[in-house]
Amino acid sequence: MKKITRLLILPVLILAMYSCQPSVKKVAETAQTGMANIPEWSKNAVMYEINVRQYTPEGTFKAFETHLPRLKEMGVDILWFMPIYPIAEKNRKGSLGSYYSIRDYKAVNPEFGTIDDFKAMVSKAHEMGFKVMLDWVGNHTGWDNQWIVDHKDWYTQDSLGNVISPVPDWSDTADLNYSNPGLRNAMLDALKFWVKDADIDGYRCDFAGGVPTDFWENARLSLDSIKPVYMLAENQDQMDLLNKAFNSNYGWTFHHLMNEVAQGKKTAMDMDSSLVKTSLTYPVGTYALQFTSNHDENSWNGTEYERLGDAVKTMAVLSFTVPGMPLIYTGQEAGLNKRLLFFEKDQVDWSNLEMQLFYQKLIKLKKEDPALWNGTAGGRLSIVATTLPAKVLAFSREKDKNQILAIYNLSPESVEAIIQLPLSGDYQEYFSGDTKTLEKGSTIKLDKWGYKVFVRK
Repeated sequence: MKKITRLLILPVLILAMYSCQPSVKKVAETAQTGMANIPEWSKNAVMYEINVRQYTPEGTFKAFETHLPRLKEMGVDILWFMPIYPIAEKNRKGSLGSYYSIRDYKAVNPEFGTIDDFKAMVSKAHEMGFKVMLDWVGNHTGWDNQWIVDHKDWYTQDSLGNVISPVPDWSDTADLNYSNPGLRNAMLDALKFWVKDADIDGYRCDFAGGVPTDFWENARLSLDSIKPVYMLAENQDQMDLLNKAFNSNYGWTFHHLMNEVAQGKKTAMDMDSSLVKTSLTYPVGTYALQFTSNHDENSWNGTEYERLGDAVKTMAVLSFTVPGMPLIYTGQEAGLNKRLLFFEKDQVDWSNLEMQLFYQKLIKLKKEDPALWNGTAGGRLSIVATTLPAKVLAFSREKDKNQILAIYNLSPESVEAIIQLPLSGDYQEYFSGDTKTLEKGSTIKLDKWGYKVFVRK
């Protein structure tokens, strides 16, 4: 009886949450008047993260460039390069060091090639229709960055005047102190350098919450005066970063929830409540980056096959259909099933590209259905109640006359669930191509970790 009661009140509750609270409306209006520029090209974009070191045997820009036609065929839009700058040698971890220990913000790691090689690759990518983003490390530098020699006051120091790391485990980095105007000017100059000189299109900003929000807001204005850029914050806690500086942040909460559901620690009910909460949290026009893997998750927390098991494809489809921009990490399209070493050479095996067709189909769905586009360009999510709320997650998204209905079995057993679809109609299931008439009370059968995405136009 409790389950049935929940099914009846859930759609009403969600509708009320979307439309009523004055405080929510006020936050949205504030965000709307001060929000960062939204590049037109980002409205239905899919991001792809590139680990240059591990991408090819050579580990260079020129070698990576040969993969551009394949990535174009797959359909990705934004190429996010992990840090390409020279890596500090002092206190280096491993033989090659961390990409995030920066020795010089305005140069290229010789391991990858020259700055001219990078510029040529960016030009080639632009000719093919890609946008290019760089990974930016604003919170700290490496220990042999020239700034430490010339401007020790730009760094955080202990009571004895010793420069310190941001956290003990990051012993290969030195913490920057943004109370110094000189540091702010130098950091902004470096950010502008790559937009002006290399024509890049934006930044993914590492540990964005470790840098004052007002710096990012001023930087965004300066960068946009050169060309419209896209800004991604590696952060989820400080939502004020999305007001004027960043277009999106990390969807860590949902990422961890996908892992927990796949491992049987959480259920579909946790998913739907998380999605509703998220819809009330983000400033208008902003959203989360959705991912099942990235460089940190893969190297430190495990491959998606370790974390998600039989739900790998299920969660990938989910990441493409919930609000937000999807991310594909280096090698996921090759079924990458090992943790790439972070401080050493450890090449991706590209011999099996079966997953590339899977991602290509997902990207095609994302691009062709406006209901799935990013931010205000896409449709709002509405939970669709089912008779198995602990196992089955169902939701719809609609934009203009385009509608998708996504249904997921988030359990390791096959199920039959009745869906409480508000509007009847004929839908085509995207992956099978089958057409089905759906109405309130329709029964949906799903294999273990099964999914169906119905499209109605």
